[in-house]
Amino acid sequence: MDISEKKLTSELKMKGIIVNVYHDKAELCDGRVVGREVVEHPGGVTILPVDEDGMCYMVQQYRYPMQKLMLEAPAGKLEPGEDPMVCAVRELSEETGFSADEYIYLGAHATSPGYSTEILHIYLALGLHAGQVHPDEGEFLNLEKHSIQELLNMVMDNQIEDAKTVIAVLKAARILNA
Repeated sequence: MDISEKKLTSELKMKGIIVNVYHDKAELCDGRVVGREVVEHPGGVTILPVDEDGMCYMVQQYRYPMQKLMLEAPAGKLEPGEDPMVCAVRELSEETGFSADEYIYLGAHATSPGYSTEILHIYLALGLHAGQVHPDEGEFLNLEKHSIQELLNMVMDNQIEDAKTVIAVLKAARILNA
């Protein structure tokens, strides 16, 4: 049975700095018409940098919507039309100062497909070379390093709440421990 929905109308309700919010009308497979709220987001990347000793570099950042500090893998927003790999290289450098010899693509993930178009591309970065951190204006980060086992324990103990980081840690651990 085809259970897809057909967009009938779409009205821009808010044009933001990063996201746009739409109110759509959609026709369900049974013919009923329903409202749908859609947050349009350009997508982004997440990078888990791991050094030759197996230590993973993470950023601690205050997340205003959550009203707390959170431990996350370095990440950033895609610019319009930007290749995710180019974004990964830029964001790794900005947030950690590192460049990497190798990037392993761990997949693309829908962050919250019930209301958002955001897709995150996740990478494992190996062969790290130190450089200067240069975060975006107004971006304040603390750089921490943890073993993959520490991160796995933190994920399982719900100490890491950020979904993109949970996915990156679980997928990277599978590759690193293979």
